[in-house]
Amino acid sequence: MAYPVAVAPTGEARTWTVLDEGYRTVGPVEEWLEAHRHLWSPNTVRGYATSLAQWWSFLEQRGQADRWRDVGVPAVTAFLSWLRNGRTVEHSITASGVPPTAATMEARLAALISFYRWHEAVFGVQVSGRLMRGTPRRQPARGLLAHLDARSAPPASSLVRVRRNRRDRPPLLMPAQIQAILDGCASFDADAGSWRGNLRDRFLFALLAETGMRIGEVLGLRIGEFVLGRGDTAYVEIVPRTDNPNGARVKMMRPRRVYVSADLERLFADYLTAIACRADELGFALTAQSPLLMNVARPPLLAALRETTVRDKVSALRRRPIGPDGWTPHWFRHTHATALLLAGTPEWVVSRRLGHAHVQTTLDLYGWVREDEALRAAANWTSYASGWQVAE
Repeated sequence: MAYPVAVAPTGEARTWTVLDEGYRTVGPVEEWLEAHRHLWSPNTVRGYATSLAQWWSFLEQRGQADRWRDVGVPAVTAFLSWLRNGRTVEHSITASGVPPTAATMEARLAALISFYRWHEAVFGVQVSGRLMRGTPRRQPARGLLAHLDARSAPPASSLVRVRRNRRDRPPLLMPAQIQAILDGCASFDADAGSWRGNLRDRFLFALLAETGMRIGEVLGLRIGEFVLGRGDTAYVEIVPRTDNPNGARVKMMRPRRVYVSADLERLFADYLTAIACRADELGFALTAQSPLLMNVARPPLLAALRETTVRDKVSALRRRPIGPDGWTPHWFRHTHATALLLAGTPEWVVSRRLGHAHVQTTLDLYGWVREDEALRAAANWTSYASGWQVAE
């Protein structure tokens, strides 16, 4: 069984690698990760390391880890079956728990193909040519968004596909579910005139719900980047940087500004007051460059919040149970985009607000929204989104 492992080399940032069943670094995977670490955020490295650890585990179970250079379409399709069957057997006549989603399967397959395309380009490993249709031998690896360049030749396509239900749509949180998640973190006690619970967590999920930001973008914010309105509309300034101590990074390193409501501004003011008092108790001084979201109860105190802590919080809420089965922080982003489109916001505004590289990405993900009148009737989305400031 191979494992993705977090490592922190002396004097360097925390990153991820993959160990095999003998607790040795998997050389081919480490070479690929090392070649891309300067391009990817630590969280992206973790995702790719997880995908390749599962691939290496599959090869180890087959006794083929030393033959990783000789695989083809049959092995990759068997790998997808293995993932569906709980990572134990390649074929099963009975269901084995909750299978991974199509999106997860596609992410695993994309990582595997990217791994082999790089090894073919650098070391001449002849595997990706067996997995791709229309790929010339020794073709250099292309960027993930190269397909958006109209001048480029028709892209190669994978011979292995993940079967998707045509009705698959991004998962959503209904307004009542979002409110339950927020109240499950903290609620205002009118009699005492104060918040009860973890105000930081409520602010975190409220920020995700109202801005549609990615979790990495939220965790990379600093206090000074939540700008109070002072008579105008408050906004969040999303600033790309590579020196966040928790490894958070803005995708594609594109800055943008996201306007927010007065309600979120008031919640931010309450949260800022709470962490300022906590910092004073501990003898720390907060500045505009301090992390916006920080540890307030567990060490390292006032350090930037990590994504693993957010995942632990989500798991704790799901166990209570609060929110729908299997929800993740990214569901807030899908819900935000859907609500804005149902409220009549133009696609190009939603695209800019979400930080998509191209408006076509927005249309591909949410083009179904305009046609789904049943969803509009099922929930009062327009009212729910009416407080969101969408002017850009």
